[in-house]
Amino acid sequence: MVRIKHILMNDPLYEQAISLRTTVLLEPIGLTIEDYLNLALGREEQSEHFVAVVDHPDGEKVVGAATLFVDQTQPPPHQGKVQQVCVDQQRQGEGIGHKLMIAIEARSFGELGLASLYCHAQFEAMPFYDKLGWSVEGDEFEEAGIPHRRMYISAPKPIESPSM
Repeated sequence: MVRIKHILMNDPLYEQAISLRTTVLLEPIGLTIEDYLNLALGREEQSEHFVAVVDHPDGEKVVGAATLFVDQTQPPPHQGKVQQVCVDQQRQGEGIGHKLMIAIEARSFGELGLASLYCHAQFEAMPFYDKLGWSVEGDEFEEAGIPHRRMYISAPKPIESPSM
């Protein structure tokens, strides 16, 4: 069974998350984790980290990872940026990415009270976000040499109580 955990960088699972992000996201485009950290200086330390884990004979194994960055230097209402969403290639198609996004949205729109979330989606990832109710915004742009589109989702509207 897959469980989603919200972890800190000093958690032993963080190293597994870095390894997975490197294998699934960075190496295919010729980058190392150091390259990524240099491109987004300080962002890793300011981000919240989410992992999908399964039980393994050697302990918990990370099979999915994602980060959430909230730029607190901007005036409210704050928005979050979802980054580095990935799932172990052998476990893709099992709903693990969906579970990660549910956890991120719940944290963002619940405890953090964010107004919206956005991401820079590679074209092949756009259907994944679309199925989750995200919308495309703006024109195509290039990031790390790959075409992307900005996608976003707004916080759910509060349910109004009927007047008595």
